[in-house]
Amino acid sequence: MKNEALFTSNKQDWETPQDLFNKLHSKYHFDLDAAASDHNAKLSNYYTADDDALSQQWQGNVFCNPPYGRQLGKWLAKAWQEYQRDPNRTIVFLIPARTDTSYWHDYIFGKAEIEFLRGRIKFEDNGQKKDAAPFPSAVVVYKGKRTVAVRLDGGS
Repeated sequence: MKNEALFTSNKQDWETPQDLFNKLHSKYHFDLDAAASDHNAKLSNYYTADDDALSQQWQGNVFCNPPYGRQLGKWLAKAWQEYQRDPNRTIVFLIPARTDTSYWHDYIFGKAEIEFLRGRIKFEDNGQKKDAAPFPSAVVVYKGKRTVAVRLDGGS
């Protein structure tokens, strides 16, 4: 099976495509990469698994492409908690668009802006693009005073 490790919970540190990160960073001006490793951090200020971002206070505007395993709900709970602590900043998550999950209903719908990405993301490993993910993705944005906007791209 091609790129089997990409879609299991065995490997958690797949890189956000640089072009996607650049677009988001130019719009939101991030200060912290909350889920990175030493080899894939997108910013000079970042947390690794050893830093345990879920137990840290996040400062400034935050970008997070969290591990997509069973702990994803905890990451979104943390994002919501941090946003409530300081709603004058922006927290952006890149996650699978699994809208049927409880964390979407508990921490995203009615609380964040959602941008469903058209097509499938080609994540990177050591800067090299891999095959497209087998799931759709979304950018979830906590900002301002709980504004909600949903943009849906039509299929092609």
